[in-house]
Amino acid sequence: MENTKDQNNKKSNIQKDILKFLAEKPAVPIETIKGKDPKKNYALARSIKNLVEAGCIEVKNSDNQKYLKITRKGQSKLNCIKLEGGEALVSNTWDGFWRIIILDLSEDRKSEREALRYLLKKANFICIKNTVWISPYPYENLFTNIKKDLGLGTELMILVTDKIDEETNLAFLNALKK
Repeated sequence: MENTKDQNNKKSNIQKDILKFLAEKPAVPIETIKGKDPKKNYALARSIKNLVEAGCIEVKNSDNQKYLKITRKGQSKLNCIKLEGGEALVSNTWDGFWRIIILDLSEDRKSEREALRYLLKKANFICIKNTVWISPYPYENLFTNIKKDLGLGTELMILVTDKIDEETNLAFLNALKK
């Protein structure tokens, strides 16, 4: 059983590394990712295949070369990985500012809306109204990048303020207790 867990962690790490690498550039030749070690090449090829099948990356053909490109779904998955990993650590000490995110995506973008709600929950935001999320943690830069990546103009609004009314503060504290 332990071997399966270790194998899943290795697979997950390879996929995470591929997504991180692809997120840095518009498109990357497949050959750039492959190394000289046949064992690693097999693991990379399997991870790439799984990411393509999951819709996280896509293969583009140009000239005599294949390129890999991260998709919106892949960017979303990478954001989830960042929130779960150690590099996502943010200060647990309140700096006196509230982060308020207003999310308003139409029904035809339901999957994106659900993915964003999941990310908000992972970032310890609390939903105080159907489309309004609040947190004392400094994740506004992450959500600003997500907003840009997904092309969300007015569908996602990010507010940072040092004042909220008493009822909203109580709603936040009550939601924390649940």
